[in-house]
Amino acid sequence: MAKDIDWGSLAFGYIKTDKRYVSNFKNGEWDEGTLTEDNTVVLNECAGVLQYAQTCFEGLKAYTTEQGKVVVFRPDLNAQRLADSARRLECPVFPEDRFVDAVVKTVEANLEFVPPYGSGATLYLRPYLFGSSEVIGVKPATEYQFRLFATPVGPYFKGGVRPLTLRISDLDRAAPNGTGHVKAGLNYAMSLYNIVDAHNQGYDENLYVDAKTRKMIEETGGANIIFITKDNKVVTPKSDTILPSITRRSLMYVAKEYLGLEVEERDVMVSELGDFAEAGLCGTAAVISPVGKIVDHGEEICIPSGMEGMGPITQKLYDTLTGIQMGRIEAPEGWIKIIK
Repeated sequence: MAKDIDWGSLAFGYIKTDKRYVSNFKNGEWDEGTLTEDNTVVLNECAGVLQYAQTCFEGLKAYTTEQGKVVVFRPDLNAQRLADSARRLECPVFPEDRFVDAVVKTVEANLEFVPPYGSGATLYLRPYLFGSSEVIGVKPATEYQFRLFATPVGPYFKGGVRPLTLRISDLDRAAPNGTGHVKAGLNYAMSLYNIVDAHNQGYDENLYVDAKTRKMIEETGGANIIFITKDNKVVTPKSDTILPSITRRSLMYVAKEYLGLEVEERDVMVSELGDFAEAGLCGTAAVISPVGKIVDHGEEICIPSGMEGMGPITQKLYDTLTGIQMGRIEAPEGWIKIIK
């Protein structure tokens, strides 16, 4: 039975749920893991995560489909990406099959917090891994903790999707050969100053360019970006320093296999931004958010069909992917993990 929650009024924020999953790494191996009611983390003051930001995380959702099933979307890819992040930060990899099992156990233990179909709300899942043992010299911790909690959330953009205004940033998100391709907490810590400044200047997000030439589009602080050409080709930037968004990869598949559109992953130059008919930011939280305007140091580049709402191709991509997630459209094999 669902909790007595006003699902339609939920913000995108934290609410404590009944259980969360915890597993500890010590003496070279992960313990068997457990569910706990305790939502506090107790750490040594010299823990690796506190001293040297040795932590990485993921984000995914559980939701109720049109048929009343509780499902999650492509958790195996989140497991894979967390493993890649852990390796880059010299953390022990939490086994990918156990990651998916932890997702299932956590959702099963919090079924009463899964919002009903049609409410616009979802159960957001946050897996994360961090160095828990004391470290004073600059080196990896020897002990780690993997945790996964769930919290019901409302739509990322309250009041409906609205076109976003981005600014091309003077600061860099990631260096060549750096950590831009993994979901490390330190990447997001470094973006906070810039996003607050962007908001203070009236922008919704920063659009980052490559740090080496500053001529190619990469992504924003919290999402990948896709573009639609005037002849309906779906284009996404190609770079080794972009986080491999699961939503973006899924949208590119949907564009090609479901909508019959041409797709291309390539260098996207700042100089060609004005040539695109549509643009959108894509990620777990909002799926796709239309981009209406990009400001390049005072020069306003308006995306024609994004000024009022989603463009026609962006809307089709959104409708098809959310249709797959919600059970209205048949999903590719392996995309939907049924919990209940």
